[in-house]
Amino acid sequence: MHTNSKKKFSLKDELFNPLKVEKIALEIQTIYPLFDKNSFKKTTLDKFPQLQLKERISHIATTLHIYLPSNYKKALSILLDSLPQALDTKKTDNDFGDFIYATYAEFVRIYGCTKESINTSLDALKTISQRFSVEFAIRDFINNFPMQTLQMLEECSLSSNYHLRRLASEGLRPNLPWGKKITIDYHTPLLYLEKLYYDPTRYVVRSVANHLNDISKIDSTLVISTLNQWKASKKQKSQEMEYLITHALRTLLKNGDKQALELLGYTTNPSIEVSDFTLSHKSIKIGESLELEFAITATQKSQLLINYTLEFRTKSGKLSPKVYKIKKLTLQKGESITLCKKHLFKPAMSTRTFYSGEQQLLLQINGKVYANETFILKDK
Repeated sequence: MHTNSKKKFSLKDELFNPLKVEKIALEIQTIYPLFDKNSFKKTTLDKFPQLQLKERISHIATTLHIYLPSNYKKALSILLDSLPQALDTKKTDNDFGDFIYATYAEFVRIYGCTKESINTSLDALKTISQRFSVEFAIRDFINNFPMQTLQMLEECSLSSNYHLRRLASEGLRPNLPWGKKITIDYHTPLLYLEKLYYDPTRYVVRSVANHLNDISKIDSTLVISTLNQWKASKKQKSQEMEYLITHALRTLLKNGDKQALELLGYTTNPSIEVSDFTLSHKSIKIGESLELEFAITATQKSQLLINYTLEFRTKSGKLSPKVYKIKKLTLQKGESITLCKKHLFKPAMSTRTFYSGEQQLLLQINGKVYANETFILKDK
């Protein structure tokens, strides 16, 4: 009998696996023949099954410490000499490099974030960043040695290498996913973002947008005024500026922030009529889809940002909202459109646990709620 033996995708196994460990072991041994490649591999891989992705990064770094010279600067010199060629600077986006070198930045963070090694370590992070981003490791240095690290990041913001320019934004993000919290004031990095928002490289511009999105959750007024100034400067190409603004304001837009909507040309009270709002089911099971359908008629020309909000039942019984995109469009006076959207309640999600009971779906256009319906979500 045929059975489906397809293995579930595992990001940690894709990024950190025996082949990757073998790769760096060979590179290090080539530079440092005394490196016990086989013992390093065994010590590293024996623990892999019980470790998550970030734990594997730290584990490899601490295992390197066992098999390299005990002197930090000697060990670091070996790691840097073993690095492959720097990433191609002719690319413009999505050039993350090989995740296995995140372990070298972690090595620097664990063993080199000291007063004695600060300059050596910061120089090393610059070198490693040209193979894989060091945005997580740099945060310990920002907190412990802010003056030296900010000076280094200012230099990065002016670098001809876009990986270093990106680090000046990404490493200083107030709310970097998976990253340690940093203690500097969120206004400080704006000095560097002022040099980076008109960068020719999308990889850098996206980081600036993500950085501003982080700040928008703390100080939306500052973000709006900053983007208005940048837009008025005309230093960035208009299409790229629109991308930066839209991406930077994505949280505020989902929340229906009036200033954010107006900056992108949306009025918070568009001249439209919404009709025939329906849900495909009043009751569905986890694993099934819910479809919403509705019609919009414009009484005047209207630029529309159409989203829907699902208010999920939490464990405590309260409702927790999550906004999803439907469409951006412009309707001429008298024009009508009917839209449908299907939402799958995917089981076993890593980001959300579903709880059975009454949930709510709201239709949101330019930040304003136009219709809502409740439905029942069942376990089975």
